[in-house]
Amino acid sequence: MPERLVVGISGASGVIYGIRLLEVLRDVLKVETHLVITTAARQTISQETDWAVKDIEALAHTHYGNNEIGATIASGSFTTRGMVIIPCSIKTLSAVAQSFSGELISRAADVTLKERRPLILVVRETPFHLGHLRLMTQVTEMGGLIFPPLPAFYMRPKAIDDIVNNTVGRVLARLGFDNDLFKEWAGLR
Repeated sequence: MPERLVVGISGASGVIYGIRLLEVLRDVLKVETHLVITTAARQTISQETDWAVKDIEALAHTHYGNNEIGATIASGSFTTRGMVIIPCSIKTLSAVAQSFSGELISRAADVTLKERRPLILVVRETPFHLGHLRLMTQVTEMGGLIFPPLPAFYMRPKAIDDIVNNTVGRVLARLGFDNDLFKEWAGLR
């Protein structure tokens, strides 16, 4: 069976994290990716990057429309290594926390949780109010991992790419993929 990972890109700011993840999975790790981009993410992509949606979709092995509830990733019998929603909007977080599977991105996340596979939500909206925090707690209690893209400055980033790569590298490491995109903490000098 091929190594597979589901990637969701939702409408929160920070779509570059999802794009970079797809690049590394395809070009470096050779992982089969299954991609869902929400309608709001399509708008955010054009606002934040020079990427065309079709070019991002081309980074994935397979891509689906968010309304394709009959897609392979909507079933637990389609085995994957897990799922990353990067970035994850509060709307998508809410759907996952409430098991509301009205769109493919939240259905695939629900399947990931019910099959006890790793689910990482790179929640990218701040500040959080109590409702957001409760939703994050619910997802954590269900087995998901909340992973805000907080930069590590011990690595002394010189550019935005350094910060993006660090977060993507840490997400991949959390899923068990060896990579050199981030520096491990080596203790105080």
